[in-house]
Amino acid sequence: MPNRLTPRHLPDFTQKKVIDHHMDRLDTSGVSRRDFLALATAGIAAGAFASAAGIPNVAVADPSGKLAYFAWSASTEYNQLVSKGAEAVAREYGFNYVLLDGQIDSTRQLNQFELLTTEQAQGGFFNILDGSALKRVSQLANESKTYFSAIWEALPWFTPFEAGDYYTLYAVPEEDKAHRGVTAAVLDTVTQKFGGGNILALTGTPGNWCENSRNRGRDAAFADFPKTKLVDQLPGKWLREESLRATEDLLTRNDNIVGLITQNDDEAQGAITALRQAGYTPGEDVFVGGADGTSLGARAIKAGLQHATSGNSPVYTGALFAARIYDVTHGWRPRASERMLYWRPTIVTKDNIDGYLERYVDNGSVEPFNYRKLSKVLHPDDWDPQADLYPIDIDVHWRGYEKPAGWDYPQSYKDARANGEWEAVKQEYQDHYKIKFDGPSPNKAA
Repeated sequence: MPNRLTPRHLPDFTQKKVIDHHMDRLDTSGVSRRDFLALATAGIAAGAFASAAGIPNVAVADPSGKLAYFAWSASTEYNQLVSKGAEAVAREYGFNYVLLDGQIDSTRQLNQFELLTTEQAQGGFFNILDGSALKRVSQLANESKTYFSAIWEALPWFTPFEAGDYYTLYAVPEEDKAHRGVTAAVLDTVTQKFGGGNILALTGTPGNWCENSRNRGRDAAFADFPKTKLVDQLPGKWLREESLRATEDLLTRNDNIVGLITQNDDEAQGAITALRQAGYTPGEDVFVGGADGTSLGARAIKAGLQHATSGNSPVYTGALFAARIYDVTHGWRPRASERMLYWRPTIVTKDNIDGYLERYVDNGSVEPFNYRKLSKVLHPDDWDPQADLYPIDIDVHWRGYEKPAGWDYPQSYKDARANGEWEAVKQEYQDHYKIKFDGPSPNKAA
């Protein structure tokens, strides 16, 4: 049996004043005191506590029939924006939704999913801290017939095919290409302005797939700019505070720095703060690259503090996965080539930041996507992925990772590659891609 959650970090919900205190501070519209207690005792109040601490886009939902997003940490802006996209789909499709805060603990995420499987739930999707935990998630999903999906971290060479039908989707941006583009934008600028120079880097969590992929793309970019050099790096662990401290350490042992490549926009914000505290002027004497296209990252580019990011649109992540869970729980079945997907992000710099801000950040009440058209159930003929979405080549995705002893390509994957399904799906998604990811919102008034 997996480890259970311990109550030592939770408020004392036997006290009425404690319940009232949290309900007053949270978005609990339509949730009774009894439902709130059900959420808490089910282990779901973690997401609510994040909201009580001032983290936006965390809502308490009714404990039945919901979709759950299992975030490794609700403290990052990326995960908050993913939640915003999932919540928008849930609202549009008419089902309940909850964000669950893993608090940087994969065991906690496992416990949260196990508890979800005891309910009448639509399913859930993971941004999980430890990809190896997806094996246990798969077992729980198969036993309870609860669908799930995952982004970013996964156990190398472990795919939805080995896991079973209830692991319906693994999808990520093609990160090595994205981060190569971000890095190239920074290196090109420092080469033109300074003739090259020394570059620092912040990495993510060591061994993480996303970290390895982004590092690979970053390193490949240096080959095109021989007058630049990566001189030092430390883990930022995807967090702003960790990255601030790591950058401070890097600056104490390196000088004559002209660029800093980070692993995401939360790290970039920490790095920018450390640079300014050390007397540097980001955007003038040091150029910073990030990733993910968060609100803070985009605004920093507009302000001239950050040079580039990969415009993944975290809102799209949440919307894509929420729509998939809806579809598979309403009768649609993906083909093999639709169970592992990449999407192509855009590289965001000062040259295209205004359009990105208008659609994804400063959009007010204008949603960035047509959420209903993401669903093949709701729009069987004119569905639209609204991003350049295409099947993952397993060899490309797991390059650099040794195959486990005795591992072979899943038969359904081999069949899809051999019988033409893989290419057919790729073309089909291209044909349906009408609402462009880097264009205006489809909801923008003419």
